[in-house]
Amino acid sequence: INAEYMGYTFECLFFFDTMGKKYRNFSKVFHTPRRPFEKERLDRELKYCGEYGLRCKREVWRVQFVLTKMRATARNLLTLPEDHPKRNLEGAALIRRCMKIGLLDETKQKLDYVLSLTVPDFMERRLQTVVFKLGLAKSIHHARVLIFQRHIRVGKQIVNVPSFMVHVNSEKHIDFAPTSPFGGGKPGRVQRQKLAAEAKKAQGGGGEEEEDDD
Repeated sequence: INAEYMGYTFECLFFFDTMGKKYRNFSKVFHTPRRPFEKERLDRELKYCGEYGLRCKREVWRVQFVLTKMRATARNLLTLPEDHPKRNLEGAALIRRCMKIGLLDETKQKLDYVLSLTVPDFMERRLQTVVFKLGLAKSIHHARVLIFQRHIRVGKQIVNVPSFMVHVNSEKHIDFAPTSPFGGGKPGRVQRQKLAAEAKKAQGGGGEEEEDDD
């Protein structure tokens, strides 16, 4: 009886576990290429990695994934009549979002311009690229290091994500963090070691001079 009861309980649990929709707290943020060894695509992605200081090609795929979704939305809205309420509402929201992060300007407030967006348009709005172009870093790779080591702030918030998409209104508020040695904070670990070594050397030198005087 106990065995039958345990089997029945297991069947009930299995039924309730498989009958509903399974929710997950994550989703895919990129798609791998269909043709992994296409020469033109490999060269293009390698050029993006070098030009924008990316860690790997997965960062390019993430941008392509977002761009594909935006293009698909724009294409679907363009199939509707111009006076359709869905096209007016969602199209305006999509254009407003593109203008907010600097992908489009005031002269390109149409869905057709959303279809013409490219990967470099997104790369130019990354925090890593903006920091380098503002002159806060010596190179695009130096900009990535500064961001990772929490030297850069956007407004009052320290941002340590190089792929952070900079809003047009926030671009003028990008600067060194107040806790950073570059922004007036206390010296870093290496600088503190140098200062301590110089102080120790100065103290030692002063003692030798006193002994010589004696």
